[in-house]
Amino acid sequence: MENIKPSFSELFEQIINFPDPQMQQRLNLLVGLDRTKETLQKMLALLIDPLGIKEWTEKHHRGANSILSFVTRRPPLIILAGDVGSGKSELATTIGDVVARKHDLDVTLYPLSLSTRGQGRVGQMTQLISSAFEYTLERAKKLKSESAKSKGAVILLIDEADALAQSRENSQMHHEDKAGVNAFIRGIDSLGNGKLPAAVIMCTNRPNALDPAIKRRAAEIIYFGRPSDLERFQVLEQPLTELSFTSEQINRIVELTGAQNGKEYGCTFSDLVQRLLPSFVLDAYPDKPVDPDRAIEIAKDFIPTAPFKES
Repeated sequence: MENIKPSFSELFEQIINFPDPQMQQRLNLLVGLDRTKETLQKMLALLIDPLGIKEWTEKHHRGANSILSFVTRRPPLIILAGDVGSGKSELATTIGDVVARKHDLDVTLYPLSLSTRGQGRVGQMTQLISSAFEYTLERAKKLKSESAKSKGAVILLIDEADALAQSRENSQMHHEDKAGVNAFIRGIDSLGNGKLPAAVIMCTNRPNALDPAIKRRAAEIIYFGRPSDLERFQVLEQPLTELSFTSEQINRIVELTGAQNGKEYGCTFSDLVQRLLPSFVLDAYPDKPVDPDRAIEIAKDFIPTAPFKES
């Protein structure tokens, strides 16, 4: 079989170079996820700029070489897991902006194309996955500096990761799928062994479906839940205040979008920002202003996205 390395454009969707004003704006719209944002950007910074943690150790814990080695030896993999609409993919896509700005680094995002699943030809998926990591490795090597801060960093983003990295323990798993998972593991190890300014972010709705060897290699698995009352308030407060809603009216909508009155689950982040808030505007446009009482009635009838259930 002819074995031709896929082109860069075949493997990746449009790359994003950070800092980027549009990505910064999108990241700022992810209100209610502040702690998760901070955790993710710190972890990425440790993975792609190990010099930073060395400088921190020298300043605050000089001589603490043992703990430093544990931190810097972690594999360059972060898994974002959670329900549909929880904001994990949007955060993964935009988080490079805050890393670039805070650490004065040029960061490039390589979003792996969904077409990387291939068309089922023997050996194709393995070749595609291996090539994706090779391109990432080549770029990271050019950015690495042995004696100073890296010249930049690269993030490989793999959305719907369970489709490519499902558990090899599945008895019905095809040989080609198992070979693809093995290629995945080799790719992660190759980035980690080189101590390169690179990180891999995997997003999944099905964390239990991921291969155990991949989960073991994750520096962290961050779980995304549905927004709490406080987080829903943080999402809704500014846009509804701009529409002249009172605090009481906002709190009523916060209540209605939670798990109450027999509902087992409340709204996701995307339910709020992509469906509910726009529905208030569309109900009033183009002839009248948004009516808070009418918006409350809409919220009463709003049906949240059902949780994803693994079979």
